[in-house]
Amino acid sequence: MAKKQLTFIDLFAGLGGFHQALSQLGCTCVFASELKVDLQKLYKINFPDTPIYGDITKIKPSEIPAHDILCAGFPCQPFSQAGKRQGFNDEKERGNLFYYICGILKEHNPKYVILENVANLKGHDNGNTWSVISTELDKLGYSVKAEILSPHQFGIPQHRKRIYIVCLRKDFGNLDNFEFPKGDKNATCNIKSIINEHDEKITPLKPETLKQLEVWQKFIDQTIAHGDSIPTFPIWAMEFGATYRYEDLAPAFQSYEELKGTNGKLGVIVKGVNKEQCLNQLPIYAQTKSSRRFPRWKIRYISLNRDFYARHKCWIDEWRQSVETFDNSHLKFEWNCGKDASPIIEDKIVQFRASGIRVKLPTFSPALNLVGTQIPIFPWITLPEKHTTENIHSKGRYMTLYEAASVQGMQGLSFGSEYFRLPLSRCYEALGNAVNVEVVKKVAEKLLDYGK
Repeated sequence: MAKKQLTFIDLFAGLGGFHQALSQLGCTCVFASELKVDLQKLYKINFPDTPIYGDITKIKPSEIPAHDILCAGFPCQPFSQAGKRQGFNDEKERGNLFYYICGILKEHNPKYVILENVANLKGHDNGNTWSVISTELDKLGYSVKAEILSPHQFGIPQHRKRIYIVCLRKDFGNLDNFEFPKGDKNATCNIKSIINEHDEKITPLKPETLKQLEVWQKFIDQTIAHGDSIPTFPIWAMEFGATYRYEDLAPAFQSYEELKGTNGKLGVIVKGVNKEQCLNQLPIYAQTKSSRRFPRWKIRYISLNRDFYARHKCWIDEWRQSVETFDNSHLKFEWNCGKDASPIIEDKIVQFRASGIRVKLPTFSPALNLVGTQIPIFPWITLPEKHTTENIHSKGRYMTLYEAASVQGMQGLSFGSEYFRLPLSRCYEALGNAVNVEVVKKVAEKLLDYGK
């Protein structure tokens, strides 16, 4: 088959997701580039026959071997909704790395290009970022097409939308009739399909984490017992009992007299000798000095939480004593399971995020986060005997490294050797930033078949 003879380069290679996908289609990698030294070392362990280099900005396009396919999951930070969204104006010029890709295309004119980025890329800067990218590729002689896909559409238990951009050199045709792989956008998967409940290489939950889940389960139980349903809005416990003003003028722009004597975080009376001390006793999100008025969404969430407290004051006043020592992020709780799901945390997937504790149905994993401390939790799994003692609970653990790799299609990847091993937290971080092997393979297969 012709595609078995195709060569490709793997830019911003990371864990080598493009390498794995294209290799499985019979293609050969002739060059790879990755900025992070530890990931370079791991790449050499997994792909010893491929030369891998560092900073792509230090490499002249003419020094890169000729190739048929350019693959790149170029840095997403400038375009991500979670970042500063500065695009090509990114202060560290990460957005401009796209132009290094353009320089390589101009030098080598490969037949195919496959790029991956965050789903928000198309909408960034009112569409201007995508306009620049598509226009530049068009100027270089490529027909361009893009689609947002998620692994769960193809039966892979992870919800992770990404944009896939494919290009075909115009002298080989255009992509007018090209169709991305079809998936079911409404598909549901079972996370248990990648879970090995007998795996002993696990990280059990800490007693502190179990206690936090237990406290929030009591919150759910009391809500149901008092004839209400679990709120679909984010629960901000810091608002329970609070009375500071928030609708017209943000607290940071109010006077000392206006703040003193109101109820702040968890209903505690605000005391202090100056305005700054008073401000520090409010919920962390209410201390912002960025604008004179809170955005509408924040005003709405505060209002909803205060209304909820007013309806349930009879039991919340006692319950909130159990959360007084919680970190700020653990005072926020999101139930993302809908109203029909069983009101039980233990049989759901839990994620401790900076924005709060998030509970989701066990259909598919939330997108792996770049922060290793936000690994999905499976509370229902019974721990192997070796992990059960008088001092440790019998249920609940984090997603294992193998499971995290599996939802990225990287279950065959090695994370180290006797000479070098990537630290566990870095493994999760790298997986969170990786391309999904199975989705890339489906996209690439369609493109290569189309361009024959």
